[in-house]
Amino acid sequence: MLGNDAPIASVAGEITPDKKYEFYSYESKYTDGGATLQIPANISPKLLKKLQESALRTYKAIDARGCARVDFLIDRYTGQCYLNEINTMPGFTKYSMYPKLWEASGIPYPELLDRLIEFALSE
Repeated sequence: MLGNDAPIASVAGEITPDKKYEFYSYESKYTDGGATLQIPANISPKLLKKLQESALRTYKAIDARGCARVDFLIDRYTGQCYLNEINTMPGFTKYSMYPKLWEASGIPYPELLDRLIEFALSE
């Protein structure tokens, strides 16, 4: 999510831990090669829209400002979606999903930083 009064949602990303990890753990998250990032996520346009709308509702419900990453879990067998968390200060490391999602959505890293600064100054 990006914005203050009129937030927008990026494309969705998908994280798959490598086979040597049973689940997406701290080690798989912060070890280069511990997980595969799929951007955009391998989901239907209909599901993407549903997740973006849910992320927007979540963002607005807590009156978030500037940025956040809204994470979902999707049951691979039923397709049911579950809101996992809203991260109100997503990471900006070389492994971080947030800037990569915006790059894939057409907002390069320098522009993303400029927008975040503008949102902060407008408050």
